[in-house]
Amino acid sequence: FEHWVADALNRYDWQARATQGSGDQGVDVVATKNGVSLGIQCKRYSGSVGNKAIQEAYSGMKHFGLDKAAVLTNANFTKSAKELAASTGVLLLSPEDIPTLSERPELGI
Repeated sequence: FEHWVADALNRYDWQARATQGSGDQGVDVVATKNGVSLGIQCKRYSGSVGNKAIQEAYSGMKHFGLDKAAVLTNANFTKSAKELAASTGVLLLSPEDIPTLSERPELGI
């Protein structure tokens, strides 16, 4: 899933790569466009994505010195995850968001 996300971002003029599986510190894909770096935690789930993914993405962003963090999933987010994302600035994304990701005002691209 991480490689699929990186490939999809590359098709929309991002420079993206999947990180190594272990030791990724919560960042599965690092993507850069117009000088803005984004760390993405990828979750291919059948259930809802909770707070842990938000925490991992935020921590990974800080650890790697990236500008922004996001969690991208094919599933839904819990209410608590949405609240935590709102307070930390972590973007909540679905695969359908990839084509227009660089247009999001939160990224400042």
